[in-house]
Amino acid sequence: MAAAISIEGIGKRFRLYHERPDSLKERVIHFRVKAEELWALKHVSVDVAEGETLGLIGPNGSGKTTLLKIVAGILRPTEGRVTTRGRIAALLALAAGFHPELTGRENVYLNASILGLSRREIDRRFDDIVAFAELEEFVDNQVKFYSSGMYVRLGFAVAVHVDPAILLVDEVLAVGDIAFQAKCLERIRAFQQEGRTIVFVTHAPDLVLRVCDRVVLLDHGAIVDEGEPRQVVRDFRRLMSRQSVAYGWDEGTKEIEIVSAEIFGPDGSGSEIFAPGDELVIQMDLKASTAVEDPIISFALHDENNTFVFGTNSGWRIGPIAFTEGKYRAQFVLRSLPFVEGRYYVTLGVHSRDSKRVYHLQEQRYAFDVIKGEENPGVLFIPVECKVERL
Repeated sequence: MAAAISIEGIGKRFRLYHERPDSLKERVIHFRVKAEELWALKHVSVDVAEGETLGLIGPNGSGKTTLLKIVAGILRPTEGRVTTRGRIAALLALAAGFHPELTGRENVYLNASILGLSRREIDRRFDDIVAFAELEEFVDNQVKFYSSGMYVRLGFAVAVHVDPAILLVDEVLAVGDIAFQAKCLERIRAFQQEGRTIVFVTHAPDLVLRVCDRVVLLDHGAIVDEGEPRQVVRDFRRLMSRQSVAYGWDEGTKEIEIVSAEIFGPDGSGSEIFAPGDELVIQMDLKASTAVEDPIISFALHDENNTFVFGTNSGWRIGPIAFTEGKYRAQFVLRSLPFVEGRYYVTLGVHSRDSKRVYHLQEQRYAFDVIKGEENPGVLFIPVECKVERL
């Protein structure tokens, strides 16, 4: 199958200026400004087949967004070359390509024309774009008054309605409500069925596993792994674990915010290492900036293969609660860990009962290890009482 995107030996160098002259006098006197060279990408080569969905993952600063901008033609590489086949639609950042003083309507025409549509084609698709973005009431307002979610909705709507052969998406699905995220993923799946090529940049392992055919892992500007999503996501987690960096999604409207969280044992001391059958406590300190009726506090556990293994929430365990403005503490006590060994990742969340409004979500930001003992073969720990008596 032919390559829709061919990336050959890409390198990108930036010059970081630590001092910048503020006046003409300073420019004349200090005509030499010290600069540090930073290679954001080094010797990156990868092909994306027509109809393939490729995920780009890696730590912050690994070069993911820089590579996507080079593919989109927004940045020029210092070395190497990129070849693409077909029209590209790129959604690379909030408000990318939007003029703040123009209305939503004017920005639709501006962006779609930049992407190659004629005015007649835009006229024909305009109502569909606005309806998809759910911005009928705001389309004639200046976009500088739009929220971040409105920016994303309009940008994504334009990108998917210009009939692109290649769609580039950079971490924008983390913004917006759950219902719109689901709508975006539905459109992406339709694109996949139509054989279009998609490249995703994301920090969310779940999204990679749900959407991507293949994944590339970048670190310090170089490809360190490439291949089947589950294996690359597993290597990504190991990399992040070694670097002790929180890497999951952190999003939400923040009416209730997870201020801090801790995992500890029954003695109250923080720990990341447990034995099968140990008691484990997940504790969250929360801050409500306003009154919230019936919030749901939840956690979920995933293993190293990103398999969901367990989750529960306050609604199931204690029933309805209500927050007024102030600070709160929530605890989930796991009386006996059923795991024999492995590393487990903890997702914390606070959301409405119908899950349509996410107040704060920290996806797989915390982790703990279960160490295997000699007396615990198998895959699960089951507390067993043993009795032997003479008859």
